[in-house]
Amino acid sequence: MCLGAAMAGAKAMTATSGPGISLYSENIGLAVMGEVPLVVVDVQRLGPATGGATTVAQGDVQFVRWGTAGGYPVIVLAPSSVPESYGLTAKAFELAERFRCPVFLLTDKEIAMTLSAVDVDEYPSVGVVDRVEKSGGLPYSWKPAGAVEPMRRYGDGDPFRLTGSTHDEGAYITKSAEKVGALNRHLIAKIEEHRDEIEMVDADLEPGADTLLVSYGVTAGAARAAVTRLREEGVGVSSLVVQSLWPIPETALAAALNGIDRVIVPELNMGLYRREIDRLAGDRQVLGVNRVDGTLITVEEVVEAAR
Repeated sequence: MCLGAAMAGAKAMTATSGPGISLYSENIGLAVMGEVPLVVVDVQRLGPATGGATTVAQGDVQFVRWGTAGGYPVIVLAPSSVPESYGLTAKAFELAERFRCPVFLLTDKEIAMTLSAVDVDEYPSVGVVDRVEKSGGLPYSWKPAGAVEPMRRYGDGDPFRLTGSTHDEGAYITKSAEKVGALNRHLIAKIEEHRDEIEMVDADLEPGADTLLVSYGVTAGAARAAVTRLREEGVGVSSLVVQSLWPIPETALAAALNGIDRVIVPELNMGLYRREIDRLAGDRQVLGVNRVDGTLITVEEVVEAAR
């Protein structure tokens, strides 16, 4: 329903949790192939399968990125607070329209269902960006590979097709190696070549620190509080809260890793994002603080790991 609404000119969003994402995977692939803007809110809970239906976790970090055939990139944002949930939801719609792709808002049960006192000044000012549409011509264009053409609205003007199969610029199925390669390279390049527009982090870097905390989502609350406590104790520590999980904000991570000997990644899983940090950290020590028992990571656990 969301894909049909988006193709007809509406801005569409749906919400689910891990089991629902499993069921959505085929249609997420259709959104990738058809270059349809769509926002998917994934309120993570403890899995697998039905798991703990009212229990917090961060178990979908890799699944939202790799859960469709082909491994083509998507955009995943991860709010760590109620104001960030508000601002990043608006950003998700903006990015979905800009890059014509599904964008995930990866939140969790505790952020979604916990009452929070929030200063209204913390809410960012957001505007509604109207969709740019073209009135005719081919529905797709892949040259240069990283360019993103405006959408045509389905139902207006000459009829044209949507297909989940490999297709040419006119949306007709093709086996031409040249056209197939151009399509698939475009699906990658339109996101990978525009990382600077997508990358978002909250960096709190302390000069001379040798330890870096990398966090996201609900665990960022404990990480931020741990940084405050550690600095009060005289421990040099920096913090990087990742708001754009995918594509990985490699530029911001490289800057934060400068001068760092040790990286600590608290997660409500067994290290799903830590493996990405480990890949980029070189010979630095990368440690995890992990829970999969439905209980939040505490400030004390993070402080103890960083001491």
